[in-house]
Amino acid sequence: MGPGAGASAAGAGLRSRRRRRRLRVAGLAVCGAVVAAAGAGWAVYAKLEGNITPDEAAAAELARYEKERPTPLVHGARNILLIGSDSRSGDDNARYGRDSGTARSDTTILLHLAADRHSATAVSVPRDLMVHVPGCRRADGSRTEAAFAMFNHAYQAGGSACTIRTVEKLTGIRIDHHVVVDFHGFKEMVDAVDGVEVCLREPIDDEAAGLKLPAGRVTLDGEQALGYVRVRKSLGDGSDTGRMERQQRFLGALVDKVQSNHVLLNPVKLYPLLDAATSSLTTDPGLASLRGLYQLARGLRGIPTERVRFLTVPRESYARDANRDQLVQPEAGKLFERLRRDEPLVVAAGDYGAYGRDSGKSREMPSGELPRSSSPAPTFSGNTAAEDGCV
Repeated sequence: MGPGAGASAAGAGLRSRRRRRRLRVAGLAVCGAVVAAAGAGWAVYAKLEGNITPDEAAAAELARYEKERPTPLVHGARNILLIGSDSRSGDDNARYGRDSGTARSDTTILLHLAADRHSATAVSVPRDLMVHVPGCRRADGSRTEAAFAMFNHAYQAGGSACTIRTVEKLTGIRIDHHVVVDFHGFKEMVDAVDGVEVCLREPIDDEAAGLKLPAGRVTLDGEQALGYVRVRKSLGDGSDTGRMERQQRFLGALVDKVQSNHVLLNPVKLYPLLDAATSSLTTDPGLASLRGLYQLARGLRGIPTERVRFLTVPRESYARDANRDQLVQPEAGKLFERLRRDEPLVVAAGDYGAYGRDSGKSREMPSGELPRSSSPAPTFSGNTAAEDGCV
């Protein structure tokens, strides 16, 4: 081998060593990027996970009464109690009134997810409904006496555990999970999706609620949305019934906004929503994690808006006080039994006398849903997330 060949071999060796060095540097850079991304991802995960408050006290209280709680009848179906707390504690909530030191349930909704995840039914429970509230444990460890009182007395007396026990005794339905959200959290979630569009049949000018809005289609930000779902006396007939209907339609519009904008599939849009939601949620330990919330969101994600139904428990004025409510029977029992057995039902616009009526003829069931009994699915007064309030 001549001198030229030796120089060529030396040059080739040098180039080879340089390539290996560049590859090592590139490899280290890639590894560093992966570690950095993983670290950032873990930081985001840890932050969101740490935002959620687990309701350990409620879990312990419910465990004491496990033997008296209803037994689930359908594997895979889920019943989640959504509680809107009117707590004025904290800087963000104090503007809505004086902090009395005792929170009440401003809104309570029983959300039933069908076992096949082809439908969801949200049932509002009026806060003025007269119910049997069991004896419950207060925050200071003392216990209340059982009482026949307005429904929202349960949360005031014993928090979420007392509310869950009251709902279970009222309906016979096992509550699998619960979520408590306060005023601030509601506003932040609405703002996180850039507002929610509603249709106003008439202008609103309510100084107490801070609302001055024109008739027609209006996109509400978080502050406006909170006033809209809470205001009572200046809209419609001033009844709690009208307020619950507005809450249901607003939640339907929120569901439609989240699904139509593909928020659940877009990390850039999903993160602000998750951050807002987790920062203000108190849930049972089973939901108090991103994994738990993801499982819940995944169950909701594939349900078409026309199969997300909203209704109020069949109720009428209480016989002894027109300012209170009582259940309409047997219609209420029929609704609870349908939910308990995960059987289909239909909602349609109508007055409250229409609760629970049988159709009298064969009805076309939504795609993917088959009757589980020989009787026709009863129709209840309500609406779906797909309905447009302007039509």
